Amino acid sequence: MPLAAILGAFVVSMIVYALSWRSGVTPQRLVFIGIGLSAAASSATVFMIVASPIVTASEAYIWLTGSVYGATWSDSATVGLAILGGLPVALYLAGSADAQSLGDDAAIGLGVRVQRHRFCLLLIAVLFAGVAVSAAGTVGFVGLVAPHLARLLVGGRFRNVLLGSAMTGALLVFAADLIARVGFYPVDVPVGVFTAGVGAPFFLYLFYRNRDRL
Repeated sequence: MPLAAILGAFVVSMIVYALSWRSGVTPQRLVFIGIGLSAAASSATVFMIVASPIVTASEAYIWLTGSVYGATWSDSATVGLAILGGLPVALYLAGSADAQSLGDDAAIGLGVRVQRHRFCLLLIAVLFAGVAVSAAGTVGFVGLVAPHLARLLVGGRFRNVLLGSAMTGALLVFAADLIARVGFYPVDVPVGVFTAGVGAPFFLYLFYRNRDRL
């Protein structure tokens, strides 16, 4: 499962990256093309679920919603290995990411290889997302909410936001899972239901706030 998740994430991300390329790649194009491709991939996933046996479809539905109660220590070890492999590289590129926040022209003027470093950071994000999804399914919107909360707590430097996002994201998932288990006992509600309930309005707020720049 981890290998399939990472390979699938890598293939889709490369398609998004290729479609976003126009004398370079900008975060805005990555986001919007990613949303479109995500919709296409979701429709293909729904088709495969409908064509599958009922037992397989039920298991797939729980996994797609996002749940941590099926995760094992083996999954934790896989996630830990991915973090050990990708985190040092991400921290090494922290200065480049801070420069890119000033704009591509300013970053290039400071000697940053913007497109190369952006591609490396994208690969690290794909690695982290792939192993996380293989362990807990698609727990939605955590990757969107956690960085903004971390930025409010620790400031805007990439190194601080990266480590702060890991902590706030873990706390968000823990709190959502606790509510799902205790608040609806004895029914186990997937944790992704609660993270999506919080994350979707937050995404709309971000879109509305930045509508003039998109």
